[in-house]
Amino acid sequence: MTETIPGVLTVSGLANQRLPLVFDSPHSGTDYPEDFGHIADPTTLRNAEDTHVADLWAGALDAGAILLEAHFPRSYVDANRAPDDMDPDQIEGEYPGALNPTVKSQLGIGLCWTRVPPAGGPMYASRLTADQVAARVARYHRPYQQRLRALLDHAHGRWGAVWHINCHSMQEVASAMSTQERGTPRPDFVLGDRDGTACEPAFTETVRDFLIARGYSVAVNDPYKGMELIRANGDPAHGRHSMQIEVNRKLYMDETTRAPNAGYAELKACFTALAAHLAVHVQSRLERTPAE
Repeated sequence: MTETIPGVLTVSGLANQRLPLVFDSPHSGTDYPEDFGHIADPTTLRNAEDTHVADLWAGALDAGAILLEAHFPRSYVDANRAPDDMDPDQIEGEYPGALNPTVKSQLGIGLCWTRVPPAGGPMYASRLTADQVAARVARYHRPYQQRLRALLDHAHGRWGAVWHINCHSMQEVASAMSTQERGTPRPDFVLGDRDGTACEPAFTETVRDFLIARGYSVAVNDPYKGMELIRANGDPAHGRHSMQIEVNRKLYMDETTRAPNAGYAELKACFTALAAHLAVHVQSRLERTPAE
């Protein structure tokens, strides 16, 4: 069973959910809205996508989890940003609400991207209007964030706790739009739990140990600690565990053509096995602390 808002999101696995285990892929969308209005080369702009990530994690449904994925591109409006993460100087007109830009906005990758990866050229010929930004938030950003929260709340209410994996991909090396020095090589995986504040330590350790046992290089919170979706939803003291997983694109696709490479099937099988492994972890946690 799937639930779809055309152009916005799809939720899969609702009818067969057996555990409070939720995966979401906010950056794998490839449905580019007609009103995007960018001046970027379309092929170059696709560097912003976490292409194929939702499909790579589709096997999580077999473990009794659910999977939420965005259809819209993150460069249009980024579902993994706070709705106020934009510099007022990047908007034409008075925005309806206070803005609180982070370093992501300064890099041109805030709520609505203003720079094109990987070199960082301009996204638009002129600034977006306040009305354009507000419309993107209302049509795409808010429904995605609210649906994720509703899925997590439902699972928490049913089982007394919930575990959330926020799924992403990263370029093989840092680009000009990164907080790292350009050209810095990335490990196979980066796990982000906001320095242990977004989930129980055992959750992060379970994922790290699983991947290391399969020969992958794994970093934790460096350079990615996790952004808005785990910040807003991670609250381990109240049984809400949220973690971000970044996978290096070199493991599964050609970064120029976006086509799957020879490692695609192996990585997808790894993620399916990891989801099953996490299902065991979740089940063991539930048996220790059953819902009231």
